Amino acid sequence: IEIVYNLCPSTYIMSAVNDTNFQFTVFLLTGIPGKEDIYFWISVPFCLMYVISIVGNSVILFIIKTDPSLHEPMYILLSMLAITDLGLSITTIPTILAIFLFNSREISLDACFAQLFFIHLLQGMESSVLLLMAFDCFIAICNPLRYSSILTPPRLAKMGLLCVLRGVVTVLPLPFLLKRFQYCRVNVLSHSYCIYQEVMKMACADITVNNIYGVSTVLLNMGLDSLLIFLSYVMILKTVVMSHEECLRALNTCISHLYAVLLFYIPEIGLSVIHRFGNSSSHLLQFVLGYFYLLVPPLINPIVYSMKSKHLRARIIRVFIN
Repeated sequence: IEIVYNLCPSTYIMSAVNDTNFQFTVFLLTGIPGKEDIYFWISVPFCLMYVISIVGNSVILFIIKTDPSLHEPMYILLSMLAITDLGLSITTIPTILAIFLFNSREISLDACFAQLFFIHLLQGMESSVLLLMAFDCFIAICNPLRYSSILTPPRLAKMGLLCVLRGVVTVLPLPFLLKRFQYCRVNVLSHSYCIYQEVMKMACADITVNNIYGVSTVLLNMGLDSLLIFLSYVMILKTVVMSHEECLRALNTCISHLYAVLLFYIPEIGLSVIHRFGNSSSHLLQFVLGYFYLLVPPLINPIVYSMKSKHLRARIIRVFIN
């Protein structure tokens, strides 16, 4: 194998000579090309984002767990969202910081497959939790008299378990579908972490089955969830328009959920479109969305929910003051 380094240290040109059976043992992750000389300073905001995401979601989990008055459906669902956000931060940011702090770009195939499994699993679970939160808003506004009888803790636990099982069943085949391939093309990924749609393009084989299954998984998980969330808000708005001030006040409690939905789905949809239909002119947008859709929601969600929920905000202030 002949390895030729270009003048730009972030670019690698690898060519296989008379060895079509060669298989890479590592992938190379990509930071921000052309900014290698300021990687240390770039790492500072990422470190802050990591700390704020971990601390913010951990505080919310701690307060909801220790305060019996917060053991209500809305806060139980918020704790589920915090768990998935914690998982996404722990799964993705370490490899990003390894690039910016230590210039460590290599990741083994098995580690890459494990990372993409957890990333897609947690994304699917977060999508499911956002759907459950939309259902919570729908019941609270459209059928408030039966709210406590419909969303009981045992029923919420079963719905949460169903979300996990659906994610595991649909995402578990992904690393096994990739592991059967040999990888002999250029092994440089365009992100600082591994995702399925990128890794499968590195395979030296027909990826039609993988592509179909990947698209089907996205449609079954996030596509179906986003459609049901949209329909929930259509029903909510219809009820609010036909009702009085009480429903308007109830709608205000759903604003934070709407923020979370937009933060999660818009970058995800945009990045999926770019990966499948984008061209060279969309590389900058791909980098921005690639960092945004995995790093910003875990950072912003705790802040938004803390600001919009007076009850939760009062408990957080009390913890830090005492």
